[in-house]
Formats: sequence, C-alpha cells, structure tokens
Amino acid sequence: MTSQTAPKAHTPSSDQIRRAPKVLLHDHLDGGLRPGTIVELARESGYDQLPETDPGKLGLWFQEAADSGSLERYLETFSHTVAVMQTRDALVRVARECAEDLAEDGVVYAEVRYAPEQHLEGGLTLEQVVEAVNEGFREGERIARENGHRIRVGALLTAMRHAARSLEIAELANSYRDMGVVGFDIAGAEAGHPPTRHLDAFEYLKRENNHFTIHAGEAFGLPSIWQALQWCGADRLGHGVRIIDDIRVRDDGSVELGRLASYVRDKRIPLELCPSSNLQTGAADSYKAHPIGLLRKLHFRATVNTDNRLMSHTSMTQEFEHLVEAFGYTLDDMQWFSVNAMKSSFIPFDERLAMINDVIKPGYAELKSEWLFRQTSSTSGSPDEEG
Repeated sequence: MTSQTAPKAHTPSSDQIRRAPKVLLHDHLDGGLRPGTIVELARESGYDQLPETDPGKLGLWFQEAADSGSLERYLETFSHTVAVMQTRDALVRVARECAEDLAEDGVVYAEVRYAPEQHLEGGLTLEQVVEAVNEGFREGERIARENGHRIRVGALLTAMRHAARSLEIAELANSYRDMGVVGFDIAGAEAGHPPTRHLDAFEYLKRENNHFTIHAGEAFGLPSIWQALQWCGADRLGHGVRIIDDIRVRDDGSVELGRLASYVRDKRIPLELCPSSNLQTGAADSYKAHPIGLLRKLHFRATVNTDNRLMSHTSMTQEFEHLVEAFGYTLDDMQWFSVNAMKSSFIPFDERLAMINDVIKPGYAELKSEWLFRQTSSTSGSPDEEG
C-alpha cells in the first residue's frame, strides 16, 4: 500500500465534516430555535401570531422569509422567536437546546450571542435573563457530555444598535464576565446606525480590559468596518465580508489590497464570516462567489459561522459542506478555519491553546488517518496472495 491510496489531500466526506471539531464564533440564540420548540413555547405563552403552527411548515416559512436579499427583511423574522423567549423557563430551554444541537453537530466551542434587552416583556430583569441563559448553556453542556459529545459555550451580550442601552448592556457583560459571559456585541441594521453612536460602551469595555465584537461590513460597506476598528476598537468584525470592497483583483490574477484591507490582514483581525446568511442578505451571489474563497487564499483571519441556523436552515456541518463543494476545501482547510476561530475566541489564552492542541488538532489528525484503516480492511488478503 502506498500514499497514492489516500484520498487526495484529505477531502472530507459529509460524515467526517459532521464529526470534525468545529469552532463557532457568530451564532444568534434567537436565530437558532427548533421550529417545534417555537410552536410549543407559543402555545404555552398564548402567543398566536405564528404564520404556521406545524413545525415543518414553520421551519420552511422562516427560511423563505429570510431568503429575500434584504437584511432589514431578514431581521423581521426575529419578532416571532423573541416573542416566545420572554420567560425564564423558555430562555433556559432555548439555551439548553442550542448547546445540545451544536454539540451534536460537532461544535466543540461556541460563542452564542443574544440581546438581553429583548427579553424583558414578561417581567424579567436583565440579570435574570443572563442567569437563565447561562443556566441553559450549562445544562446543555452536561446533556451533551452524557450523549458522548463535548462542547463549551460562552455567551456574548448584544446591545441593539438602534436603541440606547449599549452602556448598560456593556456593564452587564462585565458583571458576568466570570460567570459564562465572554464578551459584548452590537447588532441590528447597520444603515443609519453607525457603531460610533455607542462609543461610551466601547470605551468602558476597553477600560475594563474586556472583549467585544461589532457587527460591521455585512450590509453596509467599508465605512462601517473602519469605524468599528479605528473609532471603536473592536477585537473582531461580525461578518466583515465587505472588506472585499477594498481588494482589487487584476486581470492577470494579481491582487492589490487597499489600506484598510491591509490593516485588517496585518493586524490579524478576525472576520466572522457567515456564508449562507450572506447569500440571503445579498452580500454574495453564490457560495462559489463568496469572498471567503479569496480571503482564505490571502490568509486573512477568516472564520466560518452560521449566524442564524433557523433562518438560514443551516449548521456548521452544512456551511462547510457548501465550502468543500465550492472551493474543494479539505480537512486541512477545515482545521485552518477552526484554529483561526479558536485563536480568536474570547476565553483566556491558555484555554484557547489547550483547545487547539488537545481537542482540535488531534480530532483532525484522527479524521485524516481514517483512510489508512479503511484501505487496510478493503485490500487485505491472505499472506500467500501478497507479492
């Protein structure tokens, strides 16, 4: 048996993609509910505005409603999920199921974000919201372990960029930073709501040596990215896909980076890229045309994410399946994206390093070696048949 019997460059099967240890930095809690859970929570709470009450039809409705090419229309779908997340029990359940679903999908580390200010209609306080979600994540981690999976979930507290509570949410994130909350974010429609309106929150977090990411460069272009980095000091860019607007590919195939793109690459600023979501909101026309292909070649700190698993009808496995098909990515590429994401996470450095060296790299090494055992099994014969 020679090395020529190995699958070329470790091209992963769908099963290997699912089993590979994956890292997720950009996933919205209110964008990842199970359709059946939405139906049950709506029934329990008396919410009667769902467009469908059959879980299968409801899941399809979310996908079609979000598949509009408009970020604003995409964001409208969240009114239904948020509506059923207004009690402690509902928040615990949704967070628990989130951790279970991600673990089942092979995610070993996730940072899941949500906006506490959107879950107060049932009388909860901001603190009660955070504590309920944290409890759900811990329960989900425990159930995942019992089912043979390992996952660690950190929470990102999000402030809505059209509202005026960002400093309050930043202070909340800082209060719970040693109790499951790993950082802060702002989200919502970019147009007309620049991140610079929330400078007091970002300045506070920097004084407290805390971490934050900013939704920027998704539907809006380079000015949003520039403000998020140079005015606000973001550690990561939520999406950041529009950095492609500062990269010129010449007719001969050579590439020229503008000053902002060069800065982002040189400073190793992580890009929380979400391919399926970007297609829905019009940031890319197809997976093959998605900027992640060029950004990977140019060695930007690119990561792969789901954004909203319900609305995009996706998972980390499906995201990588699309990229494998579009760009011929291998297990080595998947490992590169996963290590990038783990390096860019908001947990302490020694814990990031342990995840990379003790979980991610060994997991991919095992997957890449599987062909040896399959080949041995399928080609082995009796000794007298061998030359």
